[in-house]
Amino acid sequence: MAGMVSIYAASYDFDHANMLSFTEFSGKQFRWIGLSLVLGLVLLLIDVRVYENYAYVIYGTVLLLLLITIFIAPNTKGSHSWLVLGPMSLQPAEFGKFSTALCLAKLFSSYNFVLNASRKNYMLALMIIFMPVILILAQNETGSALVYLSLFFVLYREGMSGLVLLAALCAVTFFVVAVKFTGSMLLGIPSGQAAVFIMIMVLIVAMLAVYCKEFTAARNVFLWFAGTGIAVTVLEICGVEVPGTIFFIAVIMAALAYCVLLMFKTTARKLVITVATALSAIVFLFSVNYAFTSILQRHQQMRIKVALGMEEDLRGAGYNVNQSKIAIGSGGLWGKGFLNGTQTKLKYVPEQHTDFIFCTVGEEEGLWGSATVILLFLILILRIINIAERQPTVFGRVYAYCVASYLIFHISINIGMVIGLCPVIGIPLPFFSYGGSSLWGFTFLLFILLRIDASRRERSF
Repeated sequence: MAGMVSIYAASYDFDHANMLSFTEFSGKQFRWIGLSLVLGLVLLLIDVRVYENYAYVIYGTVLLLLLITIFIAPNTKGSHSWLVLGPMSLQPAEFGKFSTALCLAKLFSSYNFVLNASRKNYMLALMIIFMPVILILAQNETGSALVYLSLFFVLYREGMSGLVLLAALCAVTFFVVAVKFTGSMLLGIPSGQAAVFIMIMVLIVAMLAVYCKEFTAARNVFLWFAGTGIAVTVLEICGVEVPGTIFFIAVIMAALAYCVLLMFKTTARKLVITVATALSAIVFLFSVNYAFTSILQRHQQMRIKVALGMEEDLRGAGYNVNQSKIAIGSGGLWGKGFLNGTQTKLKYVPEQHTDFIFCTVGEEEGLWGSATVILLFLILILRIINIAERQPTVFGRVYAYCVASYLIFHISINIGMVIGLCPVIGIPLPFFSYGGSSLWGFTFLLFILLRIDASRRERSF
């Protein structure tokens, strides 16, 4: 209901001020809420064994629906992701979330299935995650596709190496640094590229010390990096030009060669991973510029530049975010009060009843209201994690962690883009943003989880 009230505030019309009118967004959302409650009741009445036994069937059916959507959905703002069914429209990508969660949970609960047992198990899990991603990307709906990547947290919980998450974190960090700091030069190369080279050096030393437990090697490599760094600094002061790319690659390769020599004296596996990680990081660094300029579309490039503070573009890609920050900032500590938000009422923030609904909360309810909403979301997520850990079956635990992962991604990215910390990728705030598909999608996720949790006592006997 808080979401419906926020939608009413965001779309309030002085001439047609009726919260429950079906001609208003709030009235339409009220109808979706009513249908969601009926849907939730039906989901609770279904035997939990149906979700387990037919998980693959449900997943396959939704994949087929996603495939059909590519060809029959009309063009809506450049994407083909909405099916028009008479007076209403549905986005199948939202239903892919619960079906993927069920399928992943079914896979992990299969007899004798252990993620780390073989590469085949990894491939099966990744295939389940990436099949809907590929189909949704084909619909030109990047934001909805990225949500599925949050399921890597589930894989981590079920035994995936933390090195994968480290690699993902490094990739994001390297990409941001390499793209953002291109205006100045260091050793003849962009300072962002030089900074990433230095970060790769730090990564090598850290992995040698923490991951490989080779403290002597870590010390030696650190001294090598520090010594060459001091030497090149002295040369630069003396007016000797040092080609940055050649210098960094030569220094790093020398350190990796030293690591290769260590393989003959100690356990080789972890050293191989360290060397491979460093080499992969270098290759990734050289691919950043190509990926940013040739793979991403111009509007995606501009959104990233705006989020990183490289461009303002207050009349283009940065307009929504700028107006949203103005709205939230104007709310102050206690807010302007319900229906008193000027930025909201004068429609300065586009899409303020959908993706940018949080700016309405910030303007009208202020810091305390925004903090309360975030706190309630945090309580919900912690509650779901608690439910996950008390499940007697692998199926229930994996499914619950899938739900938590989806919520964490949606909430953090949506609020992050509204306040300018993340690029605008167009994903809703759960239970707040206007939209029946999103509401139904999360209804499926949560009520199936409640049904699974309700059956745990039956399974404990």
